Parts: sequence; C-alpha cells; structure tokens
Amino acid sequence: MKRFLPDTFTLMLLTTVALASVFPLAGAGVDYFRLATKIAIGLLFFLHGARLSRDVMMKGLLHWRLHLAILSSTFVLFPVLGLLIGLLPGSFLPPTLYTGILYLCVLPSTVQSSIAFTSMAQGNVPASIVAASGSNLIGMFLTPLLAGLLLSVGGHGGFNAGALEDIAVQLLAPFLLGQFLQPWIGDFIRARKNLLMPVDRGSILMVVYLAFSESVTQGLWHMLSLRDIGVVVTVDISLLMAVLVITTFASRWLGFSREDEISIVFCGSKKSLASGVPMANAIFAGQAIGGIVLPLMLFHQIQLMVCAVLAKRYLARGKGENAAERLNGA
Repeated sequence: MKRFLPDTFTLMLLTTVALASVFPLAGAGVDYFRLATKIAIGLLFFLHGARLSRDVMMKGLLHWRLHLAILSSTFVLFPVLGLLIGLLPGSFLPPTLYTGILYLCVLPSTVQSSIAFTSMAQGNVPASIVAASGSNLIGMFLTPLLAGLLLSVGGHGGFNAGALEDIAVQLLAPFLLGQFLQPWIGDFIRARKNLLMPVDRGSILMVVYLAFSESVTQGLWHMLSLRDIGVVVTVDISLLMAVLVITTFASRWLGFSREDEISIVFCGSKKSLASGVPMANAIFAGQAIGGIVLPLMLFHQIQLMVCAVLAKRYLARGKGENAAERLNGA
C-alpha cells in the first residue's frame, strides 16, 4: 500500500496549493516574487544544460528509431488523444480544465523520473537520458506551437504570440549557456546530484504558489467543485493507461528489444511538471493558470504511482527470463 501513497514532493505541492488558497500573494509583493521565480527557473534550466553530458548524447542519438517512437508518443499520440477527449460534453469537463488537459498533452517528457524508472526496470538508460532531455529541448519550441494549434481546434482560444520569445529567454537561453559551460563545470555538477533537487523542486513550488495565488484571487475555487477534480483524475488515469497500452504493444510490434521497450514506455508516457508549469506562465500570459496546470499536477502523481508499479513488474519479469535462460543453457 505504501507505493500508492503520495510522495514527499506531492505533499509539498498540496501544501503549496493550500497555502496559496489561504494566503494568496497580493500587492507589490507579487512582482518581486514573480521576478524571483523567473530567476529560479533560469537557474534550473542552466543546471540541466550543464549536467547533460555530450558523450551520452552522442551515444544515445545513434538509436534514432527509438527516439522517433518516443517523440511520436509525446507529441503525436498524446495530442490526438487530447482532441478525442474533447468529444466529451462540456458539462462533464469544464472548459478551463479541458484547456489544462490539452496543454498536458503537448508537454515534453520528464527527465529525472523517466531515467529513474528505466534504470529500475533495467531498460536502455543512455537512450532514455537522450530521449528525455531531447524531448524537453524540442518541447521548448514544439509545445507552444502545438498548444496554439490544439486550443484553436478545440475552440478554447490560442496563446500569447510572444510565448516562444519568453520561453527562449527564460528556459532555452539558460539551458544553452549550461551546455556551453558543460565541459568545464559538468563533472562538478554531476558529482553533486543533491544540488539540482532543491532548485528543481523549489522553482516548481514557487511557480505553483504564484499561479494559484493569482487564480485564487480570481475565484478559482468558486468555479471548480470536488466533482470537477474527480473528473480530471478519471481523465488523467484513462489518458495514461491508453498511452501505456499503446506504447507497449507498438514497441513489440515494431520489434524493439525488451530494454528499448522499457525506455519507450516510460519516456513516451510521461509529462514534465518541471517544464510544464514554467512554460504555462509564458504560453498563457495574462490568464489565471491555476486551473490549467491542475490536470498536470494530478497527472504527475498518477504517473509516478503507476510507473513505480510497472517498473517493479518489468524488473521481476526480467529476472524470471534470465533465470529461465540460465536453466535452458545448463
């Protein structure tokens, strides 16, 4: 039962939302906190860029079929499923939350959890590192474009035309600076993994607090009910299960090895909270994004719980197959 309980970071997210609901930011403090949040996000992407080894990138890039499969799941399969969800009646899924579902569907994959689960299940770790990192880099350009396209098709408006520029300044520029300095500082940062976690989690918590503060002051909790949240959880679970099933059987049908299948399943089914919340600030500039990022926050916890169970099953099955091979060889 322990694996189904929320992790520490999820509890921190819930606490942050509760804090923003009771003590939302107001007045001149909002501008100062927004500036501090942008600095924290810039630092996060700088550290991501500095940590990513170019040797690992080159080794992983050689497996282009695997990366194409993961990118297809992330930026094609998810958006198609998101549009199909739009066929549900508006009375079932409120427009703000459906916008959040569509936005969730165009986000890049996670980095840390995709690699961690691939490693736990004994999958192709080098390829997962490249796939997850590449997904985030491509997502800086593709996510705002797909968001505009899907929101337009879904009849929920577009996004600020300056979103690409904001993302380039806030996320891409620090990442590229980190990559430029990687030969000199990469080993130092990789040797101190604990350095990235506080920046990673702290920056997300800051963005969530700011987003929900602004949304609460605009009446977020007066517009949403417990039923609405339950609907989002149901949609998130259904979306994740559909992607897991499709990526699993597609990997086998395309002839990928067990290790590659694990990478495709875990990298192709994840959505990044670390990239998604900051990008939402740029894409939906001037809008109350609390309701928009809520489906992503719920999906984040669901994907962690489900993939933790799945990784253990892959590991157990792999050990069983290895044992059977040893017996047959004897």
